[in-house]
Amino acid sequence: MSHTPETIFAKSTQWQAWLDVEAALARAQGDIGMIPKWAADKITSAAKLDVIGHDALIADIAVTMAPVFSLTKLLGKASGDAGDYVHWGATTQNVMQTGRILLIRQANQAIRKELSIAARYLGNLALSEAETIMIGRTNRQYALPITFGFKVASWITELDRTEARLSDTTKRLFVLPFGGAIGAMHAYGTKGRELNQQLAKELGLAELLVPGRTINDVFTEYLLQLSLLGMHLERVMTESYTLIGQDYGELGERLDAGAIGSSTMPQKVNPKYVIPVAAQAAQLRGCASSALEAGRTSHEGDPLSNQILYAVLDQAIPLAWKACSGFAEALSRLTVNRDVMAKNLASAGGSVCAEHLMMKLAPLVGRGQAHDIIHHALEAGGPDALYIDSEITAKLSTQEISHALDPMHYLGDSVAIANQAATLAEKIATRLESEAN
Repeated sequence: MSHTPETIFAKSTQWQAWLDVEAALARAQGDIGMIPKWAADKITSAAKLDVIGHDALIADIAVTMAPVFSLTKLLGKASGDAGDYVHWGATTQNVMQTGRILLIRQANQAIRKELSIAARYLGNLALSEAETIMIGRTNRQYALPITFGFKVASWITELDRTEARLSDTTKRLFVLPFGGAIGAMHAYGTKGRELNQQLAKELGLAELLVPGRTINDVFTEYLLQLSLLGMHLERVMTESYTLIGQDYGELGERLDAGAIGSSTMPQKVNPKYVIPVAAQAAQLRGCASSALEAGRTSHEGDPLSNQILYAVLDQAIPLAWKACSGFAEALSRLTVNRDVMAKNLASAGGSVCAEHLMMKLAPLVGRGQAHDIIHHALEAGGPDALYIDSEITAKLSTQEISHALDPMHYLGDSVAIANQAATLAEKIATRLESEAN
């Protein structure tokens, strides 16, 4: 079934996931001779929400206050004479946790698909703007000339690390937490490990040495990585939001015809795409604290921690999915105002390349002395003073000074890094797609 952020953890979606687990359990037990094969077949055929009855399930849960108990009772009725073998040796948390993991895997694939699209947009930006000169900023002050492609490169390399962490944690998340009532497969006699192996194979999950009910750390780790993903998305979107602002004007958003900026100020054209993503990403980042609370389980079963965990999962995973989708869309809408970037850079004057001039002067007078000479010249007369200060002109010609203060000649490795990052973005997209399909 194709899900959306709104439906991935809807009650009906979760119930069907539980039924999928019950069907897989029956098939695995049938394969190893724990229950009859014919019973497994009948249970599998009946394990559909529209077969057991959506409304009937709601009504029964209202009485029992035990959703999995009600579900297995109705599944048993729908399975006819195979009903006696439904939920054989299992417990509620086995079904709920495993069902959650199956749904998270679907959501994770969707998240990766959206991020792969975003990675390609970032790669295209890095490549097309590899030589677009702009001012770099540190402490929110003018620093050195860079290219916009270089700025995008820093976003790409952070996405690279984010994807690597997310992929690594899924190796520990997509496991089978199915160990019976307490995790040691008591109800299955000597066939517990064999059943666990067969069921893990059936569901495409890895095995656990202790398939217990207090494995919340694997969920917590994944949630923490989603929070770091949120931090990354927020960084890119808030920086873009800043550069779109009229005080900068270096970026813009391509809006469709008819888009309105303000209901009261007709002249305004407000950003429409980066803002909601930044807001969603900030909320996602904020899930980290609650996720850590959910990981503090006790003994061999802890429904209190699970209540916290499911609430955080219900919030964080749809948020991550929506934020990643919006991220890709926002990147596709970004426009680069190269003229404004050049204008802002020019407004800073030659002082933005003062480091370059210092490094030209340093071999002649020493680095420390070169720093002091240029600093004092700027302090006394601004950028123009660099051309007439006697301590500078005594060592460097006007042509050498002019060359050193030209931003075109002081981009460092900005262009090369941008081009390499564009290649990296394609590799990231390929990696993301490998698990999304």
